[in-house]
This record gives sequence, structure tokens and C-alpha cells, in this order.
Amino acid sequence: MLDLCLLGTGGMMPLPNRFITSLITKYNGSSLLIDCGEGTQVAMKKFGHSSKPVDIILLTHFHADHVSGLPGFLLTMGNADRREDLLIAGPKGTGRIVNSLRAIAPDLPFNIVYKEFEQNEETFEYKGYIIDAFAVNHKVACYGYSIRIERAGKFDPEAAKNLGVPLNYWKVLQKGECVTTDGITYRPEQVMGPARKGIKVTYCTDTRPMPVIADKAKGSDLFICEGMYGEDGKEAKAKEYKHMTMYEAAELAKAAEVPEMWLTHYSPSMVHPEEYIEKVRTIFPQTKIPRDGWVKTINFID
Repeated sequence: MLDLCLLGTGGMMPLPNRFITSLITKYNGSSLLIDCGEGTQVAMKKFGHSSKPVDIILLTHFHADHVSGLPGFLLTMGNADRREDLLIAGPKGTGRIVNSLRAIAPDLPFNIVYKEFEQNEETFEYKGYIIDAFAVNHKVACYGYSIRIERAGKFDPEAAKNLGVPLNYWKVLQKGECVTTDGITYRPEQVMGPARKGIKVTYCTDTRPMPVIADKAKGSDLFICEGMYGEDGKEAKAKEYKHMTMYEAAELAKAAEVPEMWLTHYSPSMVHPEEYIEKVRTIFPQTKIPRDGWVKTINFID
């Protein structure tokens, strides 16, 4: 299962009752964080999360409301006596930007490993997560992310017995590894059923609507998308600053045919985003207007 918490829902600046947009997920003892703006670690503490298990930080882009919390966050990780490597991934220049911010956090007891995206679409695996990064359309280089957890097929003990696979090798085959014993090689596909449905979450913010966003969101159990403006007359501003309205996000969710969409990254001027939910739901009925700290557990389906 995958546990997730939308730590904040605000764009541009933190407000007294709204943290900057960020997402944390937990899977198999490892945490993944998307973006780390001002006050993100405060939000983590408020909603019961620790910095120490965070193994991956994904950066959408380098605007201050998405990266300015990194120095303090890294210092907190160091003070928690973290020793394991930390992976930080993002657009080209991620290492340069983070190292610049580290001028006030130069000494850390762990290594930072950087992954910078060179292509419009890239996929990599880390700590059980499969991460699809895809370029979107903002004023600076910016990426959206799909986070996937794949699930192997069911192990067939009868097939293993019929093949004569020794019992002590069953777990090895279940892990997807071949086994050779007494001159015979056994392959996982001989004893494993077809792959089962995994888990997928797509996260996208700070962009104009693009077909690639809907394409990447297809098959997701949850689509988290920017809905910066809900008020009438904000369309021109959204285009100028390369953001999305709630209604544009709803069109993407409709095209992707996702079961549920959470809007986020609300403009500071939008004090009550829930006021616009009924109009948004005329486009995509499964839209939700989350507040800071919303949680969801996505389970594997047998």
C-alpha cells in the first residue's frame, strides 16, 4: 500500500492557515517528498511526518515556493543523525541550485546524490518506486511526476512443485530472480502468474494544460493537479503566468479518466477554494478541494 499526505495546498507564499504545496508519500519504510518550499518541514511536523525516512526529494522546478525550504529541511535531517544517501531529482541544474542553497547548510552527515533530467520524459527506479518525470509548460523548466509501484503476479506453488523447484528457492523466484541448481535453471515466469494491478499517483503543478499531462495521468489511482484560480476572469492571468485554472485541470482529469482528482496550489487571493467546487464538478464530478494535511491510503487490489 501507498500512504500519502498533501502537506500544503498554497501557491506563491505560505499563509497563516495554508502551507505551500508539497506531497509526501510512504511505501515500504521509505518516504518520498515532492517539493520543499518555505515551511514544508513545519507542515511535516504538524501532520506527523519525520524527515529522517525521506530517501527521495523530487523538485518540480526552482521557484522559491518550491525549493526555499530545502536548507532547513536538510539541516533537520542531519540533526536526526541520518547517514544514508539522499536522492534529489529535478530539472537540469538541480545540483547547482541545491548546492547554492546549501551555503547555509554546508556540513551534512550524509551524501546527496543528484539526478537531473535531460529529456522531456524520463523514468527511473529508486527504493521500490518507479518514477516517470515529464516536462510541462511553465515560465522555467518544470516537471510533473507519476509515481508507480508495480506488483508481480501471484506465486503458483503447484507449478513450483510440478517443476521440482526446491522449497528453499521459492522466495528467490518470487523476487524475480532465476535459480540454477543441479544443472537446471528455473525462471520466475515458470512459477509466477501475470502481473497484477499496481499503484499509481500523478502529481502536476505550475503549468499550462498540456496533452502529456492527461496521458501520464491515465491509469492513476489519484491525480493531484494545480488549480490556481477558480474566480471568473482569471483566464488571462493564468495564461500570462503559465498556471492553470481549476476548470482546465478538470478537463485534464476528464481526459485522463481518473477515478479522483485533488486540486492544489491555490492562489493566495483565493481564500475559499471550495466555493468553486460545484462549477468544477460540472466538468469532472470526482474533483475534490483538499485542505492542508489531507491523507489517503491506496491499497493494492487483489
